[in-house]
Amino acid sequence: MITVVGIGPGAASLRLAGTEALVAQADLVIGSKRQLAEFNPQQETLVLPHLKELAVYLQAHRQKNIVLLASGDPLLYGIGNWLLTQVPADDVKIIPGISSIQYCFNQLGLSMNDTYLTSSHGRQPDFDFLLQHDKVGMVTDQQIGPVQIAAAIRERHQHRHLYIGENLSYTSEKISQFTEETVPDRKFGMNVVIITNA
Repeated sequence: MITVVGIGPGAASLRLAGTEALVAQADLVIGSKRQLAEFNPQQETLVLPHLKELAVYLQAHRQKNIVLLASGDPLLYGIGNWLLTQVPADDVKIIPGISSIQYCFNQLGLSMNDTYLTSSHGRQPDFDFLLQHDKVGMVTDQQIGPVQIAAAIRERHQHRHLYIGENLSYTSEKISQFTEETVPDRKFGMNVVIITNA
């Protein structure tokens, strides 16, 4: 059985009750170096390889009780979606987590109702479609992040408020508000962008 454990945006206090017990009961724990360091499991661990390698590994070790750590919520642009395309659903159990988008909305006191949720992680967003929505929550990456989103809004001669949450739930957390004209041209840490219609 492969149990995908959503561990939320980062802080241990935001994990669902029972998360640590699931990790402790596993034969093998798979995750990024950062995720594994958060739990410091005593059993066998595997630093998350490329997904092609991970698929082969999981097929070969399906008899083990495996925990696969997932940032945020596994089924919101997370590794849980990918895993369900690789192994039979009966061999997978998914434990939800608080998504970084959800956390950012709550830190800002903004309602998530009627929000379009998406990700630019490893994908090219359709900004024409995206900007038809009054409220968007987006997980980003280093290729398409706040700077590129602001540029896409300007290119379409539109106006939006952008809330950028960096390193959410960590001690270095920072949430800033900009417009498409004022987003600074710099690198942003692990981040979420919330776009609202001004």
